Formats: sequence, structure tokens, C-alpha cells
Amino acid sequence: MAAAAEPVLRVVAECAQSRARAGELRLPHGTVPCPVFMPVGTAGTAKGITAAQLEALGCGLCLGNTFHLGARPGAELVRRAGGLHRFMDWPHNLLTDSGGFQMVSLAALAEVSEVGVRFRTPWGDDEVLLTPERSIAIQNALGADIVMQLDDVVSSTETGPRVEEAMMRSVRWLDRSVAAHSLPQRQRLFAIIQGGLDPDLRRRCIREMTQRAVCGFAIGGLSGGEEKSAFWRAVKCSAELLPPNKPRYLMGVGYPTDLVVCVALGCDMFDCVFPTRTAVRNHRRWGRCGADRFGSALVPEGSLQLKNRRFAKDFRPIDERCSCPTCQRHSRAFLHALLRTETAALHHISLHNIAYQLGLMAAIRRSIVERRFPSFVRGFLRERYGGTPGGTPEWVRDALRSVGIEVE
Repeated sequence: MAAAAEPVLRVVAECAQSRARAGELRLPHGTVPCPVFMPVGTAGTAKGITAAQLEALGCGLCLGNTFHLGARPGAELVRRAGGLHRFMDWPHNLLTDSGGFQMVSLAALAEVSEVGVRFRTPWGDDEVLLTPERSIAIQNALGADIVMQLDDVVSSTETGPRVEEAMMRSVRWLDRSVAAHSLPQRQRLFAIIQGGLDPDLRRRCIREMTQRAVCGFAIGGLSGGEEKSAFWRAVKCSAELLPPNKPRYLMGVGYPTDLVVCVALGCDMFDCVFPTRTAVRNHRRWGRCGADRFGSALVPEGSLQLKNRRFAKDFRPIDERCSCPTCQRHSRAFLHALLRTETAALHHISLHNIAYQLGLMAAIRRSIVERRFPSFVRGFLRERYGGTPGGTPEWVRDALRSVGIEVE
């Protein structure tokens, strides 16, 4: 068995009823409280938000995309600029993904083999071969605090032998990623659990990957259109088998209800483009977190579609309880008017949505530390779904019941 990796997680409190826990991620650019939601900065910035604004919201960990940064502006240019932290003027922690998700998002442009993934880039006719070694080399050059192995990713709705093939290849690619990682003292390497919706495949993957010297584990291959009843069971199966002393990162999850439920199931880290994409634009291939939402602002009751006429004379802020710059300065009526003519509205709504997500995670963490997480969950669901009998989705009730929280 490989030597133990340097500890990243310190658990500070655990829910006595569920599997929820509060902790601290000890990373090179500072300690990050968890559970934590990471805004996604695909090319070095969260869409429509500056690094300074993200910092002012209290974000201590955000995500960059290896495939996109490696292609444009290029890993060597970022390295020469002093790494991604300096390049994007970000003094806090960064996580870079491996580029593996592009096997799904750019499936029509990708060809997978044991060597790696060959992409035709969406910007032209050039081809890029992304191997486990190349992915790690790019991430070493970018200088992120957490780096991810390259995994073989298939759609969460995929069935048949391709799912097992991808799982086993991900294990082999983890070994190649560990061997290629040249900066283990400065960058924490995470493995990515695969196996689709098959619990036996996920168990096999976890048995293999937990024998490797990595600092944390991601639960990959979910939140891509599968039924919610299958989604939560795959999360629960994975989280309960992963080591208790290492972070559990659920990839691509950001819808508020999902965050609350998956914290209860034992997850510590989350990322998703949801809060900015839901504000910024329609996206035809959207399917990871919910329906298309253009000009959609997140509130405890769900979301406000600010393009709707009913907000034209509404002079309240998006959320009267929110302290973000948008809510402190602008009304719903102003944002409604701006949405028709100015992209600045999308900036203001994105800023609010990220503040909402970060505030939700902070509230979840406080409730765990203060030993009142189950009552927090019930209050969250009551506000979101109206507190009517049967109002909370069945999958949510089932998932929470499985870890000891009754909501109705």
C-alpha cells in the first residue's frame, strides 16, 4: 500500500443524526471552511465576476478548467506569468479540474483510448491529445492548490460495458497521474471515483483508489441528467465508503436543494456553473442542475425570473435579507429594465447568485457546528417548497430519511 498523503481535512463537527460534517481544508493559500461551494472560473474568472469581487464575497476556493486554460491562453504562458494565481490576480486557493469532463461536454469532438483523449478543439481544426501525464503537467504549470487526475468520463445516463471500462481506465489513469505529479508538496492531488449508477462498480473503484497516495477524493460521473432517485443513491454509496479523514468532493453539483441533501449524505466540496449560467444566458445543452434560466436570481424560495413584467415596478432588492452589493444598491425594477438593453444586469445577478450560494454553504456549516443541522434542513425545505404536505420532492425526502432526517 502506498504511503499516506499529507492531510488536507480537519473535521471540526459532525451531525449526530446524518452524515453531515463541518471541517477545514488546509491548503497552501489558506484554510477554507467546509462544506464549501466553489464558483467555476473556466478560463480564469467566474463568468461576469472579477477576482476582486469574488474575494469580497468571502470566497476562498474557486475552480479553473485545465482543458480550456491549457488551450487558451496556454499553460506555458500562464506559468511564465507566475502561475494562475498571479495571472488572474487571485490570492486564495484554486482547484483545477483535469479536463475529463470535456469527454462528455465535447463528446462529438473527442476520441478516447488507453493513451488518453484526442480532441478536435471547438475553436478550429487543431487536435489536442490529453493524457493523464499531460493533464498533470498543465496543472503543475498552472499552479493550482488542488489538482485532479484525468479520469475517463461517460455520461451519467450511459449503461452497459462502457461504464465499467471507464471506471477501470480511471484507476489506471490515476496511477499514471500519481507518477507524473511533480509537485506533491505544493499541489494536493485528488482521485475521481467513477462507476456510473452501478453501486458495485463504485465500490470496486473506491477499493482500488483508496490504496493510492492521494489527498482527497471526488465523486465524478453524476449530475448529468440521471433520475434524482439514482443520483442520491450513487452519492450516498460513494460518500459512505470513502475515508473519513479525507475530503469528499461531489463534482458538478450546485442546485441549492442538491447541496443541502448531499451535505447530509456526507459531501464536503461542490462546484457548478449554475449560479452564473442561470444568470447569464440560455444554454441549449444545460442539464446538470436544472432548467434554462436567463436573468434568474436565486432566493430562498427558489428563483426570480427578473425578465418577467411583474418586476417592472418592484423596487425591492432581489432578497431583502441579502448583503451582497447587488441587493444593497439595486432594485428588481432596475435589473428588469437593464436586462432588456445592458449586459451589466447579468453581472449584477451573477454577483448576487454567487453570494447566495456562498451564504447558503456558510449557513449549512454554522448549523452543523451548532448541532442543529436537521432543523436547518427542515427550515430550508419548508421555505423552498412551501411547507405543504408532499411539497418537498420525494427523492429529497427519501435521501434525507436514509441518513436519519425526517422532513415531513
